[in-house]
Amino acid sequence: MTSQRRVLIADDEPLARERLTRMVEDLDGYRVSGEAANGDQVLDAMARDIPDIVLLDIRMPGRDGMEVAAHLSRQPNPPAIIFCTAYDDYAVRAFEVQAVAYLLKPVRREALAGALGQAERLNRVQLQALQGQADTDSHHLSVSSARGTELVDMTRVRYCEADQKYVTLHHDNGETLTDLSLKALESRFPEHLLRIHRHTLVGTHFIRSLERLEDGSSQVRVADTNEALPVSRRHVARVRQWLRDL
Repeated sequence: MTSQRRVLIADDEPLARERLTRMVEDLDGYRVSGEAANGDQVLDAMARDIPDIVLLDIRMPGRDGMEVAAHLSRQPNPPAIIFCTAYDDYAVRAFEVQAVAYLLKPVRREALAGALGQAERLNRVQLQALQGQADTDSHHLSVSSARGTELVDMTRVRYCEADQKYVTLHHDNGETLTDLSLKALESRFPEHLLRIHRHTLVGTHFIRSLERLEDGSSQVRVADTNEALPVSRRHVARVRQWLRDL
């Protein structure tokens, strides 16, 4: 039987704690190991039993969520931190203290499930890579949406696809929509994204092969998927050179 991940819920509003408790208990693989109404209670609970994950409000009496998260991030074996807050102006600071997700209230069940899954996938090496960083580091992108703020590891993005005003990032955890342009992404992450079409960037870690089709067109095979992405003529030489330099 798979052991359940222990979740500590910290919020100064009893109704908010009750709602999060119900959602966590409804998800397989997780159980609520404790509750806290303020930052000091979080630290007291941590001294007794370190949970795997902390659902943490930001504005609480005494020590606020940011202070608590900063303290926890300095521990030898810190829990994963997921902020659950009504305020969207702490997102950048949240990732400075190694938060794995930033959810806006009212927290939706599917958003919480996704954040808990992300907390399990984010290993210690990734947490150390996030420590002390500002908005993002050299391979992470902070993306805001109606669900909150998601931290996307660009080394795990298979491809980016533009559609009118938005770009969809296809990655390990599904899809993330951003209003950043392909040009901005290409410029910001040149080691991780390669232009293959005016509508498409492909993750350099996932280029499996370049194929020429009978009609003379070309496509890139993407590792870990059945995807074959079209390559425009002007970008074929660049993709071929990238494969040669591997």
